Amino acid sequence: MTAAPHRPRPDTPPGPPVRPGRTRHVPLYGPGLDGDGLPALYERLRVEHGPVAPVALAPGARAWLVMGYGELLRVARREQEFSHDPRHWRLVHEGRVTADSPLLAFFGWRPALMFADGWRHRRMRAAVADALGRVDDGELGRLVRETADRLIDSFTGRHEADLVPHYAHRLPARVVARLLGADEQVSRRLAEAVAGTAAANADSPHAGRRLERLLLALLREKRRAPGPDLASWLLTHPASLREEEVLHNLVVTVVAAHQATKNWIATTLRLLLTDPALRSSLDGGCLTVDEALDLVLWRFPPTQNFPGRYALRDVRLGRQEVRAGDMLVLGLAAANEDPEVLPACGRPVTGNRAHMAFGAGPHVCPAQPQARLIARTAVEVLRRRLPGLRLAVPEERLAWTSSPWTSGLAALPVRFTAPWSAAEPTASRTRLACGDPGDRRRG
Repeated sequence: MTAAPHRPRPDTPPGPPVRPGRTRHVPLYGPGLDGDGLPALYERLRVEHGPVAPVALAPGARAWLVMGYGELLRVARREQEFSHDPRHWRLVHEGRVTADSPLLAFFGWRPALMFADGWRHRRMRAAVADALGRVDDGELGRLVRETADRLIDSFTGRHEADLVPHYAHRLPARVVARLLGADEQVSRRLAEAVAGTAAANADSPHAGRRLERLLLALLREKRRAPGPDLASWLLTHPASLREEEVLHNLVVTVVAAHQATKNWIATTLRLLLTDPALRSSLDGGCLTVDEALDLVLWRFPPTQNFPGRYALRDVRLGRQEVRAGDMLVLGLAAANEDPEVLPACGRPVTGNRAHMAFGAGPHVCPAQPQARLIARTAVEVLRRRLPGLRLAVPEERLAWTSSPWTSGLAALPVRFTAPWSAAEPTASRTRLACGDPGDRRRG
């Protein structure tokens, strides 16, 4: 991996600290958070507040958005200063975020690796990482190809499709469900519950409970009849996770895998349809699909912002005075755009994987190889099967989901002619020394 050219800032940069009581916390919710809305907001916040900005996650729910690359690394790496455990959140203790708040469907504590520090985190992460490590790459690639071919076969006769609901949404959901040992019916219900949980709206608590019930039923089935799947491997891991711990680690894994991979696939396909330089670089062998996927992770990471960390003591971060118990949101997309780490041209370097799309520190995503294999195969199969793919609407009419947490298309309508059979071989690619494509920004 090529490291980003990070130039660390001093712990106390120039400029007066801003007292939270005198600061307007900019809403990180509501309309205007789709398309170019969030990048424009990050740019404005960086100018006004520096690398750490005051935001509100809901009325009265204040937090800090960490947008500086170096500041984000500090927060992600220093568990002695910033905990993953939301039970440290001061607003909950003060009653300003109540038990029935939709925020707690997303931020509420669970007995899972995402919400633990130290040895508790290491114990659960070891079990999850070991289970993921038992997934055979060849078998996973075959499963993704078969799933992709079936999905494409389902719409090729119409010569048009919406690649978000018909492909990018269904493919990771079905693949993850198969990895868990679930059948097709459970797979569909899991996908619906995951989408509702990740929406972070008034229905999220209900969707979260539906997801837990589905996974709990699956776990109890696997305890009776274990198989070669993630659910069974977690249940029988030497770490001896309790059923509750296995359940909630699967909730975290399923939600992250589905939402992020769906958005990664859809955004990559959008760029291939709208960026002639990127498309010609791939067609000519100047760029691999993996490199195109990394450009997407730099410029349009599927997870925009990731909660949360909780300050364990008063600390100065950037120009802000962060109090013990404050929540900090990791601004993954904004950190990727930090002028301190980008080259002078403002574009990421091809092949550089020092982006923040998978997080950093002890909690960096443990499923990176599997997510990349799923996304890469999904893009490769679609490009092979539908070489004449084109947008069915002007690019400016593409609809985006409105969320402060994920960046994804709501729809990607396409048309195509003469689709290739699933039996046709994949064209070979030659890696050439070419310039860096993909420098066109959205809009």
